[in-house]
Amino acid sequence: MKTTITICLGSSCFTRGNNNVLKIIQEYIKENELEDTVVLHGSLCEDKCKRGPNIKIGESEYSEVDPGSVIDILNHHFGSKRKC
Repeated sequence: MKTTITICLGSSCFTRGNNNVLKIIQEYIKENELEDTVVLHGSLCEDKCKRGPNIKIGESEYSEVDPGSVIDILNHHFGSKRKC
């Protein structure tokens, strides 16, 4: 079963940094060879703009995600081969 990562790309989350978070997630998936086990897709708005940027991994929701915290979130869900 594949894990779904949903990243909010609504204007508020996008301008608050999810554009950079998206790039980091894409790199993480590639570097950790998760292409066959992860589905990444964007949404236009999760109706949680005040708490953004927002991402969802499976059923777990994360708010105020930034480039510094997204690696920790991903490692929590997937483990890591990546050396930081």
